[in-house]
Amino acid sequence: MKVLSAMQPSGTLHLGNYFGSMVPNMEYQETAQQVLYFIVDLHALTTVHDADLLRKSRVDAARDYIAAGFDPEKSIMFFQSSVPEHTELQWILSTLTPLGLLERSVSYKDKVSKGLDTNAGLFMYPVLMAADILLYDADKVPIGKDQKQHVEMARDIAQKFNNTFGETFVLPEPEVREGVSVVPGTDGQKMSKSYGNTIPLFGDEKGIKKAIMGIVTDSKDASDPKDPDSCAIYQIHKLFLNVSDAMSLADEYKNGLSYGDAKKKLFETYMDYFKDMRQKHADLKDSDLLQIMEEGALKAQKIASEKMEQVKKAVGLL
Repeated sequence: MKVLSAMQPSGTLHLGNYFGSMVPNMEYQETAQQVLYFIVDLHALTTVHDADLLRKSRVDAARDYIAAGFDPEKSIMFFQSSVPEHTELQWILSTLTPLGLLERSVSYKDKVSKGLDTNAGLFMYPVLMAADILLYDADKVPIGKDQKQHVEMARDIAQKFNNTFGETFVLPEPEVREGVSVVPGTDGQKMSKSYGNTIPLFGDEKGIKKAIMGIVTDSKDASDPKDPDSCAIYQIHKLFLNVSDAMSLADEYKNGLSYGDAKKKLFETYMDYFKDMRQKHADLKDSDLLQIMEEGALKAQKIASEKMEQVKKAVGLL
């Protein structure tokens, strides 16, 4: 099985990213035949028009993911822009992609409906994403629900290419893990930067404590029994625990654990759980990160160039 996953260089990672996406993706490092993780800095250009910010953001993203457990010894990690075959294949695929398919993109229509700035890059985003996936014959593409349509569009584009030029591309399968797809934020909604309800992974300790102590609760008195199933503090805390420990903690809530004490327990668990990751994050140097990503790009390009030779022969460019 070949697995591919892409990461946006879009600011500080939070707990929702970690348990909702990163942990499931990292499991493939132990089970898949080939695993590729890359920072989509070309996609980022559709919204980031500050060169210094993009340079910093993509290195910061590499630091975040490697510190959190993505292992360049077990997977191929690289910057999307370091493998020019991504944009080369995008152009070839765009000559087959029906305009109507792109016009049906829910993500693009949503941005238009909200009055956000749009550009041709955003409109063509699904074609570049299709190239990202199809270059590596990925069988599985772990994604969030909002990206499922784009993987389905990649399948449609691949099928059209195969029908036109002969069997060339593997049809990828989107994988959305329902059980871990939603992590509650400090207000009880889905944790998301857009809601301002996140708990950062690698922020300063004071900021993490402030976020945890600010988790919204109901008006029950300190000694009243609490319902763990409806309490955001517990729902976040149990992500760190095994089944037995989660059940024991739930009993404490039912027996009158105060919300203040519950938040303190969560903070202690949080800092202990991420202690080693946070130290690794602090120790990683930009030069080491760039070397890791460059070495990964060489491995990725070897795979991509072989695929592009096959594609060029199929369409008549070779």
